Amino acid sequence: MFYIIAFVLGSIWGSFANVCIHRLPIEESISIKRSYCPKCNEKISWFDNIPILSFLILGGNCRKCKSKIDKKYLIVELLSVTSFVLIYSIYGLTITTLLLAVLSIFFIIIFFIDLKHFIIPNTLTFPLMIIGFVKSFDPNLNTSLFPNYLNSIIGGVMGYLVIWLIILFYKKFKNKEGMGLGDAKLLSAIGFWFGWICIPFIIFLSSVIALLVVTPSLIKKSKTMSSQIPFGPYIITGCMIYISFFDQFKIYLLF
Repeated sequence: MFYIIAFVLGSIWGSFANVCIHRLPIEESISIKRSYCPKCNEKISWFDNIPILSFLILGGNCRKCKSKIDKKYLIVELLSVTSFVLIYSIYGLTITTLLLAVLSIFFIIIFFIDLKHFIIPNTLTFPLMIIGFVKSFDPNLNTSLFPNYLNSIIGGVMGYLVIWLIILFYKKFKNKEGMGLGDAKLLSAIGFWFGWICIPFIIFLSSVIALLVVTPSLIKKSKTMSSQIPFGPYIITGCMIYISFFDQFKIYLLF
C-alpha cells in the first residue's frame, strides 16, 4: 500500500516539477494559471493532465493541436516516481524519507532548468538552504546521513566558498566568468543538508562526471574549452552518488 502511495505522490509531484521547470525560467506563476499546451496555449483538461498515464494515452501528442509533447515531461514524472519509491524502500515511513523526497523534487527541477537555460533560480536554492539548516536541529533524524547544526552551517559556508573561489581565480586568470553563483548556492544548499564532509567528494565526483560527459564533444569539436556548460546537473549527480554511498565515503575519509 505504501509503495502505491509513494508512486502516486511521486507522479503528482513530478507533474508539479514539470510546471516549475517550464514556468520558473520565464518568471510565470506556478500556482495561478492552469496547465496549458506550450505550442497552442490551450488549457489542458484534467483528464489529459493525469501524470504519466495521459502522456501514454495521448501518444505524446496534444489533444487540441496534435503537436508533439516534449518527452522531458514524461521523463521528469518517471524520475520523480522512481526517486519516491526508492527513497521509501530504503528509509521506510520516516522523516528522512519525507526530507529526501522533497530534496529529490528540488533536484529534478534544478537539473532540467539548468540543463536548458544555464540558470539556477534563487527561488529554489534559498529554500533548500533554509530547510537544510533548520532540519539540523532535529536530534531524531538519521544522524549518519544528516549533520548537526554546526556541521550544517560549516558545510553551507564551505560549499559556497569553494565555487566562489573557483569563479574568482578563473576570472582573474582568464578575465571571464568560469562558473555562475547559482552553482555556488546549490553546493551551499547541499552543504547545509549533508555537512562539510560531503563537499570534497561532491566536487570531485561532479568534476569527473562533467569531464567524462564533455570530453567526447571536445574530441568531435562540437564544443570548445570556452563553451558554456551547465554544471548544476553534475553537482546534483555527484550528490546523488554521495547519498547512495555516504557510509563508504566517510570511511574513506577516516583513512
